Amino acid sequence: MTMQDPARGINLTHHEVVDDWHAVRADGVNFASITITESANWSDPAAARNLGGAQQAGLHTGGRHFARPGGAPDQAEHFVRIAKPLGAFAPGSLAPALDVRVEGVDDRFIRSWIKTVRQATGIRRVLVYADFEQWSHAFHPDKWADSEVVLWLARHNGIPGRPGWFHARLGLHQHEHGRDALVYPFTLTDVLL
Repeated sequence: MTMQDPARGINLTHHEVVDDWHAVRADGVNFASITITESANWSDPAAARNLGGAQQAGLHTGGRHFARPGGAPDQAEHFVRIAKPLGAFAPGSLAPALDVRVEGVDDRFIRSWIKTVRQATGIRRVLVYADFEQWSHAFHPDKWADSEVVLWLARHNGIPGRPGWFHARLGLHQHEHGRDALVYPFTLTDVLL
């Protein structure tokens, strides 16, 4: 893996469906993160289809939770309850991801969500997804991002893996809508279970 050739991935938000995951894989995509839950009670009815299709096509596939303010433990438990039977925590899957791109979610929420997911699954590695302004001004990952937390930056600058912002735990970069790349020196292994 070099800085010029990062592994590529995609992420799906609510209600998005891919019709041909084998075509996605043939296009050089290695991993996929799929939003499967939101808040403490919503799950995407397309989640099983998306995760299953991506897994069958050979992509490293993981589930993502879209946070809402309040009740981090309840939201984490809801995510685990939906993700586990979908195979989102199998070895080789993309690590569980938390999308915190909403106002009212803070460092305390992130820390609590991570702790609850770890206790419920025994999985240590977690991805936390936010945009440039949030990483720059709202969140303080040095307070909660240990060696098994990987930061994921959404900054659509069109330069895969080169987001123009640095943190020692920054490993993923969404460089275009739905398109992601690893940030050097992170490798695909660093974001998988």
